[in-house]
Amino acid sequence: MATVWAAALWVNYALAGLVVAGLLLRRKEPTAMTAWLLAIIFVPFLGMIAYWFLGSGRLARKVGRRRRRVGSLLTRLRARPEFEALPSVLSRPQVQPGLADLEHIARRLAEMPAVGGNEVAVLCDAADSFAALEAALRSAERFIHLEYYAWRDDETGRRYRDVLVERARRGVQVRLLLDAGGCFTLRRRFLRPLIDAGVRVAYFLPLHHFPFSKRWSLHLRNHRKIAVIDGREALMGSQNIGDEYMGRLPHLSPWIDAQLHVRGPAALFLQEVFAEDWYLATRERLDQASYYPAAQAPGASVVQILPTGPDQSLAILEQIVFGAVSAARRSIRIATPYFVPEAPLRMALLHAACRGLEVKLVLPTRNDVPLVLWAARSFYAELLDGGVEIYEFDEGMLHAKIVTVDDQWCLLGSANMDARSFRLNYEVGAAIFDPQVVRTVAERIDGFCARGRQITARAVHQASLPRRIGEGAARLFAPLL
Repeated sequence: MATVWAAALWVNYALAGLVVAGLLLRRKEPTAMTAWLLAIIFVPFLGMIAYWFLGSGRLARKVGRRRRRVGSLLTRLRARPEFEALPSVLSRPQVQPGLADLEHIARRLAEMPAVGGNEVAVLCDAADSFAALEAALRSAERFIHLEYYAWRDDETGRRYRDVLVERARRGVQVRLLLDAGGCFTLRRRFLRPLIDAGVRVAYFLPLHHFPFSKRWSLHLRNHRKIAVIDGREALMGSQNIGDEYMGRLPHLSPWIDAQLHVRGPAALFLQEVFAEDWYLATRERLDQASYYPAAQAPGASVVQILPTGPDQSLAILEQIVFGAVSAARRSIRIATPYFVPEAPLRMALLHAACRGLEVKLVLPTRNDVPLVLWAARSFYAELLDGGVEIYEFDEGMLHAKIVTVDDQWCLLGSANMDARSFRLNYEVGAAIFDPQVVRTVAERIDGFCARGRQITARAVHQASLPRRIGEGAARLFAPLL
């Protein structure tokens, strides 16, 4: 038996050497590399298996190839006669002084410009957000394109499934793209009414694909939440479809999300994000003109759609947030359910506080992923010592993901403040360059802070030894969260 075990260990470490070589060539962040190296070396076989399923970044979709397949939205729109009638909508709009560089950086990285002429509303009440979604779905005349990380088989999920069934039976094209990980528990019997009504249903990176397939991944998930109606109206943000998001789970209610409801040119860019993901899942191209109607300008807000994901060579979202924090001159507000920041963002927040800016961070006290909350608390001491104000919201699950800067710029969407959202998940955000809208969002974050508990440096430093050890242990997993 000892001989067999020794031989197995030799095989393990021979294979581990190959895996470690691949890890070193991939140039991951040093902290993540160290965590995986320790797991591979000190946990025989299981460490390699875990890395194969959770640590590798295999995905054969590059931004350049994606753009060539689907085509450039701006190129197509500018070729149309009606573009000349709306030059201010799809040409580069004027943004507030000090934010032009931020718009330029985001446009260069995410390959989507800011566009004007939008009518926007930011919805933080679940009833309002779901009502807006249902009204938009029922108003659809030509097509509905939905993309969600999670869709539950419960009262809320069945209600919105039945709305899609009704619209499909009335001749509306309906496509539903679900993440295979987030919707793992969704059974075919739930989808059957949709399929029977003619709804096209697809899964993003299905888990049943052979593990060696280039289109298979367990951990690279599509975390986006997008609804596009007729190419003129869209909703996006942090809200999935299910009873918990409606606030029907007592231990986490109320559940508070942030959704952007937009009418105007920005909806066309969300349609392109959906088209790219749909192509990856189904190989069906949605670049026909009928899916990109003539741009209208129902409002005056400037919005920039920012899709990010592991198919991009740079951590685009992290760079955009870092740039926004660095560009701030008066105030920074962040509301997020999961806060596991890497060193550059922590340094930017501390630098802003040291410059005398008002920096506020609010997280939920009750969290559906307790390990992430404990890891987040391990960062409190250094942030508080540097002058950052931290609040914990006690009145429910604060699931909104929002950053505001100087009451002039706001970013909201599906991404959390952690390595998974910054580097592994497919996410989508919307940057809003509208002082009136941003002030309203900033006031909402201030309301969360006022209704929450302010965390003090004294309380953190005087925490019990078991608590500090537990937070430190959770922090070890920070590179993987």
